[in-house]
Amino acid sequence: MTVPRLAVTVDLVVLTVRGHRLCALMWRRDRDPYNGCWSLPGGFIQLDEDLPVAAARLMAERAGLADVRIHLEQLATYGYPDRDPRQRVVSVAYLGLAPDLPASSRAQVLWTPVDDLINRDHAAFDHRRILCDGVERARAKLEYTSLAAAFCPPEFTVAELRRVYEIVWGCPLDPRNFHRKVTGADRFLIPTGRTTTRDGGRPAQLYRRGDAEQLRPPMLRPRPDRAAAPPAAHPHLTQAAGHAE
Repeated sequence: MTVPRLAVTVDLVVLTVRGHRLCALMWRRDRDPYNGCWSLPGGFIQLDEDLPVAAARLMAERAGLADVRIHLEQLATYGYPDRDPRQRVVSVAYLGLAPDLPASSRAQVLWTPVDDLINRDHAAFDHRRILCDGVERARAKLEYTSLAAAFCPPEFTVAELRRVYEIVWGCPLDPRNFHRKVTGADRFLIPTGRTTTRDGGRPAQLYRRGDAEQLRPPMLRPRPDRAAAPPAAHPHLTQAAGHAE
């Protein structure tokens, strides 16, 4: 029996909030195939590497995010035969999430709003599909896990946390209803005993992420027919837009 030969790659869907928008790290290809197209940072695994080790290495080498604390989890495996025109390649995709991620030191790696990437036709390989899967995973996980806090600084207000949900989900949320739900979720938020005025107006309570992994009860996304215009910008989540970094 002949064992078929194939290559294995790791591709990274790295998401953060920049310029009031959900952004992904994009690699601009400068060689064939797909020269000039955007792709996800990634590369081939080495023979002596486990997959998590390869993901960490590529996070530093390709994404330019060495020594950055980031939530990283395996997303999915993609292996249909024609996904790479060069050879038979199976890709294991990882999803990375963190707040305030810096610009990459590599000129061809840019933070770009997710909506802009999804609406472009010039994606390399099947990376548009992988990106869409990563974004949907992030959106779904905000419903039933405490992952939204991974987009926040160590101490944050409920308004800042709400802004994360609004940006990732792409719809506004009722402030009072949201406050009631997140503060009522078991071990989701821990009061620090401190306040801040960075939200504007009267002092707001600061929280940190609790030890809950699952949200009880869950935070359910609004139905599409109830979604309204995109939420207004929040000053504490402001960073330079990702196009020109």
